[in-house]
Amino acid sequence: MPEAKPTQAPQERLFLVFVNSDEGEDPYVELELEGLVEAAGGVVVGMTRQRLAKPHKRGYVGSGKVDEIKLYAEEVGADTVAVDAELSGIQLRNLEEAWGMRVVDRTTLILDIFASRAYTREGQLQVELAQLTYRLPRLMSIYTKFERQRGGIGMRGPGETQLESDRRMINARISRLKEEIEGVKQHRQLQRASRHDHPVPTVSLVGYTSAGKSTLMNRLCHTDLLADAMPFATLDPTTRRRSPASWPCSNGPATP
Repeated sequence: MPEAKPTQAPQERLFLVFVNSDEGEDPYVELELEGLVEAAGGVVVGMTRQRLAKPHKRGYVGSGKVDEIKLYAEEVGADTVAVDAELSGIQLRNLEEAWGMRVVDRTTLILDIFASRAYTREGQLQVELAQLTYRLPRLMSIYTKFERQRGGIGMRGPGETQLESDRRMINARISRLKEEIEGVKQHRQLQRASRHDHPVPTVSLVGYTSAGKSTLMNRLCHTDLLADAMPFATLDPTTRRRSPASWPCSNGPATP
């Protein structure tokens, strides 16, 4: 019998929401958020926009727009709504309750991409710390008032809410992550000190996502690092050794 081919998980379907007052920004913000969704492994199934000088505190968009987005998102079969902004815990909770589906903001998307791109131990620790630090003040979006009271021995009376328990566990995990990251930093300092004993010139390529750092590294050092226009295609730093005399030059030999 032929071997069964592994089935791929269906892509998450996202409906995008934009709020900005300057019409000239539209193409840029749309292209960037679409790129983030693609990099996170999702697919865009629709989008809408509201012109506001200042977002609403409770739901980010106006109440009429909230109802409109619910209809649009359900019509295109969206699983998740992505808002091109950084939402507060109250805004997240209100929107998820109104739309009946998961809501993510721009920062959550970027941190999710980081988590999928971090391969070194230090990178993974830094990303997890960033995720937990960002989620901690937004835990209230998961719970409603007086929900999930825990009782039991030692918890008589009002008990301990699930929110309080989760907050305590996240704080403990954040403390452990900071200790591990500090250990990694100390190890790096020892490595740096040993390199100072045998100094060699070092060139750093620094720039925003999709600026062409990996492409330039491949050109200079004859490597084949992943070079993709997708936002945050590579995350961890990469080091390669190369003699300056062998660097490529498109216009003939290098001049002093």
